[in-house]
Amino acid sequence: IFGVSGLQVFAAEASGPTHDKVHPRIGITAKWIWSIYTGLTLILVVLLMLGGMNWFDSVCHAFATTGTGGFSTKQASVAYYNSPYIEYVISIFMFISGINFTLLLLFVNRKFKKVIDNAELKWYFWSVAGFTAIIAVVLYYTSPMGAEEAFRKSLFQVISLHTSTGFATDDYMLWTPVLWGLLTIVMVIGACAGSTGGGIKVSRVIVLFKTMIKELHSYIHPKSIRKVNLDGKPVEHEIVRSINVYIVTFVIIFASSVFMVAFDGKDLVTNFTAVLTTINNMGPGLAEVGPTGNFSNFSVFSKFVFMFDMLAGRLELFPLLILFHPSAWKDLISKRAEARKF
Repeated sequence: IFGVSGLQVFAAEASGPTHDKVHPRIGITAKWIWSIYTGLTLILVVLLMLGGMNWFDSVCHAFATTGTGGFSTKQASVAYYNSPYIEYVISIFMFISGINFTLLLLFVNRKFKKVIDNAELKWYFWSVAGFTAIIAVVLYYTSPMGAEEAFRKSLFQVISLHTSTGFATDDYMLWTPVLWGLLTIVMVIGACAGSTGGGIKVSRVIVLFKTMIKELHSYIHPKSIRKVNLDGKPVEHEIVRSINVYIVTFVIIFASSVFMVAFDGKDLVTNFTAVLTTINNMGPGLAEVGPTGNFSNFSVFSKFVFMFDMLAGRLELFPLLILFHPSAWKDLISKRAEARKF
């Protein structure tokens, strides 16, 4: 109704700063991506049933994993099954679901070099590997867990929060507090652009980091000219600008939301991570909204703030904010008036 094209719809749905279509027709690209999504879900259903889940739980957990939704049929989430096999299988599929689906399509089409050389995928992989290794080591030395269990719990929770899935196999509020900070960083980063995951997105973090390095270099060498490169290609200035605007908008909405929910009188950690987990679509946060907590004790006003944050985060902020821009409605009204004339 706002007069947008198919490519704009694709761009709005394929979250992130850039949007790659692997076929000239958006409809064909969408069908291929849907096929991969359906295939991953069906494979996961079978693997979970082999792990001892009944068909109903397998279907529900497969939907919640591939779609990074995180809702379980059990109150204790995936921890209910107490099965290393199920935890590893779900971890792998959460990781896959956090990858840009156009990359998965390239992988299916056997264009392996493009997939391997993708900068965002590399950063995503090493981010998961790095945080998992650090948390596993700390857990091994600060908890009664053995090496394998520490690695498994760390891997599952890092991927779960990295991809905004929100499953849990352990109450990480019982872990040493330094790990809460690491998990909070993971929540902020999020998954890859073009995936089902939430968060700021790995590609934006890469561009922000490289922009920072570029600016530092320009201070040292004022006359030098450098471009921000991604996958061997220069990132257009408009994309860098849009990322900067996105981050500023994100911070403004985030800070405003934390301020508004603070009237409930809860501690800063609860308020901070409650907003963080809703705007990034994570599921659990820390303190009162940790993996064993919920949002039931917040006021009605705060819940409306959280609902707005969840919608804004899921729709990448700007599509929702457009609804509050007067000129968008003026254009819509004028277009409808013209349509009535005919």
